[in-house]
Amino acid sequence: MEITVGLALVLGVVPLIGWWLWWWNDLWYGLPVKLRCFRSGTKLPPGHMGLPFFGEMLTFLWYFKLRRRPDEYINSKRSNYGDGVGLYRTHLFGSPGIITCSPSFIKLVLQSPVDFIVEWPTVDILGTNSLTALKGSTHTRVRGFVTRAINHPDPLRWIAQMMQPGVVAALQSWAQKGRIIAIDETKKVIFENIGKLFASLEPGPVLTHLDELFEDMVKGLRAYPINFPGTTFHHALQCRKKAIAIFRNEMEKKKKNRDSANTTNDLMDGLMQIKDEEGRQLSDMEVLDNIVSLVVAGYESTSHSIIWAIHYLAKYPEVLQKLREENIQLSKNKNGEFITSDDIAKMKYTNKVVEETIRLANISPIMFRKANKDVEYKGYKIPKGWKVYLWVRYLHTNPENFEDPMCFNPDRWNEPPKPGTYQVFGGGVRICAGNMFARLQIAVFLHHLAIGYKWELVNPKAETSYLPHPKPVDGVEIVFGKI
Repeated sequence: MEITVGLALVLGVVPLIGWWLWWWNDLWYGLPVKLRCFRSGTKLPPGHMGLPFFGEMLTFLWYFKLRRRPDEYINSKRSNYGDGVGLYRTHLFGSPGIITCSPSFIKLVLQSPVDFIVEWPTVDILGTNSLTALKGSTHTRVRGFVTRAINHPDPLRWIAQMMQPGVVAALQSWAQKGRIIAIDETKKVIFENIGKLFASLEPGPVLTHLDELFEDMVKGLRAYPINFPGTTFHHALQCRKKAIAIFRNEMEKKKKNRDSANTTNDLMDGLMQIKDEEGRQLSDMEVLDNIVSLVVAGYESTSHSIIWAIHYLAKYPEVLQKLREENIQLSKNKNGEFITSDDIAKMKYTNKVVEETIRLANISPIMFRKANKDVEYKGYKIPKGWKVYLWVRYLHTNPENFEDPMCFNPDRWNEPPKPGTYQVFGGGVRICAGNMFARLQIAVFLHHLAIGYKWELVNPKAETSYLPHPKPVDGVEIVFGKI
């Protein structure tokens, strides 16, 4: 009897405490802002702040990690609070903020870098001197160099030629193995290309160790930023320290060889030599932070996009056949020579496949900004200092923006998307500095896949995991061979 009464008390008290904490957290963050809203005739977007400290992170993880239904996270808000203008208040990654799935508001934020500054939950993993964290003239200067180094026509021509021997050799080895995990093999190829381009690193133990370090660093990017032993975030920081040590060692070698015959001409060399208008160069730490952040951006997004292309092309054989026909015709015209970036620019269907792959892959589901001042939008206030979570994944999977959005249909790119609904690389002055570099790598990979190989999915109904990046849980296991 006593046990029954005690259990009843617990079942009654625990929900009551949970409700009180829920109410208190919303009051704590919302009341000061609501007073400002009252004076200006605006209001906070609908929503709630979740529990103290955790906010809505438990709900976020429930949809992304346990249920594996990330789009339902936004659908639940639209269902509970109405479509409105696509803004909802929340508390995520340790900060109060506004989630938005509105194409027009996302476009406004991306094109207003003064009102909405880049503000990740933490920049400790990518580095406080990286392009991700830099602002103002320093950002402009470093971004300009990176863009010129990897995203302009001349370097793209060189990159296309540089990467193809490695891609060809890798695909031949896949065929010899016969059965592979595509994510593991693809990441290896892309990382070797990135290592050579960014720091003149050749395949070997050092590059393999760096690959392992970066894999764990990426896992910490969207983890709750708690620097405590045993957490994903803490482990990511430890991996960053080890990666920085390796790159610092390479930097010291470059300094010693600067006037010798062993000089190189990679991205790290360029960052070490760049100067501003007053002749000042980047510090060693500025160079290292940017190398780390650029490796993360250029490696994970590209390799994951390629494995999704492999996945979808296996499921849509009619798309693969059209891709194959275009690339075989090009290959015949090349008479055994490697394709060029200029060739790729003319391959209409291949480029549509690339865009459709990037749209559905949704490698970066969220972009992070912070309101630099109180901003009013259609009667709602976005408070100064609050984070703004641009939920770009939902733009690409919302049937209001793309017809039958989960269908892999490259021909949808015969027409441009609705304004503001395709934001895989961001926009404004913060648009990804390597967007053409990423597209080029995917197109080159698809070319050599299509002209020489066939494959089947071992687990065509494999579920998808969404953190830190979307991927089939089996890593896209395939049976692979020559045509």
